[in-house]
Amino acid sequence: MDIFSNEMGSGEPLVVMHGLFGISDNWVSLGRKYAENFRVLLLDLPNHGRSGHFDRLDYPFFAAEIIDFIERKELRNVRLMGHSLGGKVAMQVACTRPDLVHKLVVADIAPKAYPVHHQVILTALNEIDTSRLQSRSDADAVLMKYRLDEATRQFLLKNLYWKSESRLDWRFNLEAISKHIVEVGAALDPTLRFEKDTLFIRGGASGYIKDEDIDDMLNHFPLAQLKTIEGAGHWLHAQSPAAYYDMTMEFLV
Repeated sequence: MDIFSNEMGSGEPLVVMHGLFGISDNWVSLGRKYAENFRVLLLDLPNHGRSGHFDRLDYPFFAAEIIDFIERKELRNVRLMGHSLGGKVAMQVACTRPDLVHKLVVADIAPKAYPVHHQVILTALNEIDTSRLQSRSDADAVLMKYRLDEATRQFLLKNLYWKSESRLDWRFNLEAISKHIVEVGAALDPTLRFEKDTLFIRGGASGYIKDEDIDDMLNHFPLAQLKTIEGAGHWLHAQSPAAYYDMTMEFLV
């Protein structure tokens, strides 16, 4: 399967993966900054963006597709970065094929299991009939009914595109995400380890990574360090891009 990538810059490869409902475009601004030092590849994960759609959402599947992409691109000494869902995929890739990964950056997600917590978003998205949708504002009106905040609504609406001159549709595979959402919260296999430099970054106002998760992180990633961007929430790279960039660049170079 072809994985879409937005590439920029030159040098050692930095592969970046977005979170659930995300798209490579979410990382373009930071990608341009990283491209001053690296060959940056901003990916659309399977079932997202312009990559292929399949009826799977488990981490071994995601990792196999990313590993295939890295090998087909003949990338070596990859610096691998992922946020949320993309962070868990990055963990799986690094543990499965450590020979391909030089350093690992994981943004605001731990190796542990998470309960399903996207049901309101999924209910709202599934209420939108894209076959009858006339504009993004019509979709936004449905999302507003479910009291989703403006930042979340705009994040989701970025995935709407004109499939034809008269038809809007989602770039993410809503059917597969709705069907397999429990698998997004799965824990990393307890036998997996990556014994190279790893940086976990959490948002101080997020709650996705707690102090009690550190032992589990070190079991999988014995060389891991954890840093916090105070005041940032789950979308820490978008809310505090300068702090996120400085923190990651200090680690990546």
